[in-house]
Amino acid sequence: MSVISISPELPTIFDADNHYWETSDAFTRHRDPKYAERGVLVKEIDGRMRYVVGDEPHPWIPGPGDVNPRPRPGALYEYFAGRGAKADVAHMLTCEQPADHPEWYNRDARLRVMDEQGLEAIWLFPSQGVCMEGPMQPDIEAAVDIFRAFNRWLDDDWGFAYQNRIFGVPYLTLSDLDSAIRELEWAIGRGARIVTIRPGPVFTADGTKSPADPVFDPFWARVAEARLVVTAHAGFDEGHREVEDAIAHTWGYPSRRRVGKVSSLAFYEPFVDALMHERRIHDFLAALVCHGLFERHPGVRFASIENGGTWVPSLLRVLQRLHSQNPGMFSRSPVDQFHENVWVSPFVEETVAELARSVPVERIIFGSDWPHAEGVAEPKDFLANVTDFSAADQRRIMAENARELTFG
Repeated sequence: MSVISISPELPTIFDADNHYWETSDAFTRHRDPKYAERGVLVKEIDGRMRYVVGDEPHPWIPGPGDVNPRPRPGALYEYFAGRGAKADVAHMLTCEQPADHPEWYNRDARLRVMDEQGLEAIWLFPSQGVCMEGPMQPDIEAAVDIFRAFNRWLDDDWGFAYQNRIFGVPYLTLSDLDSAIRELEWAIGRGARIVTIRPGPVFTADGTKSPADPVFDPFWARVAEARLVVTAHAGFDEGHREVEDAIAHTWGYPSRRRVGKVSSLAFYEPFVDALMHERRIHDFLAALVCHGLFERHPGVRFASIENGGTWVPSLLRVLQRLHSQNPGMFSRSPVDQFHENVWVSPFVEETVAELARSVPVERIIFGSDWPHAEGVAEPKDFLANVTDFSAADQRRIMAENARELTFG
């Protein structure tokens, strides 16, 4: 592995949240012709290439990243930090032309940029792939095929451990257990070190289930045996639609979604979104712990990516209260389970020291979200968030924890 110097105090950084932009054939290059008109399609609508799901344009994201203007990296940093309005950044969300950024689509170009940025390695996540599973439901067959095809596109274009520096993250759906295990075995065979699943209830033919339901134990047992890291990366999710709509109705809104044609920044009613903002990942991790995943499979290593960290103190209080009030519910402390089995990547605008009051420094991993608008303009900009830590703890957060997860 190459070693790129940043400073004498922090020789390298390992970014656990990088992204590519999907090309036009990412979901279709390897798809089964049997599902050619189901799942995710790419069609021209009003002069633009758009994703179409269930005969409707995708409700939240535009079309493929290689034929639509993209945001400037870091454009939304001030907005998500609460210091800017949508109008201040709207023009920056479509100001970059794909042709000017081969590093967003080509792994060798990305390696050159990584050298310039001082990155020793990255976990590389989908940008749009994490927004597709929910809208495809309840068509489980098409969803399974789309992600099988998507993962093979990812293997073609990026690989799962390219030069031991770019770790492409395949997307797995648990909706059909047999298919999930086959896809998991394929990913392991192709060298995957990290995989990702949707942070929500699992859509199955029998309705939604917790991902920690014992029915999925064969999947988790294989994950633990292979020493894979399973991640939950934020995206567009339909698994909480009934909850979101119930909250909206309770407070007098027709639904969680704003009426009319809206962008992704204005998709939700702001008040409803504020109430739901941390609930999705909070409830998801609560389900993993409370439904016994880490008790039955203590070797599973789970990382929350791009979900922030301010929900963690609340969840730990909930877990401790459940443990105290319900003797026998847990065979060992649920807070200890979280500390032992879960790693957290805070948002770039958050105060990392606050998260460190709730979880050990050994469980905090750095992610820049580059080149997304929500992240930082340059990965090394995140260093400003860890200046309160000792040099040893900075190395842990910025490199060593992700490195150990990847190669451990």
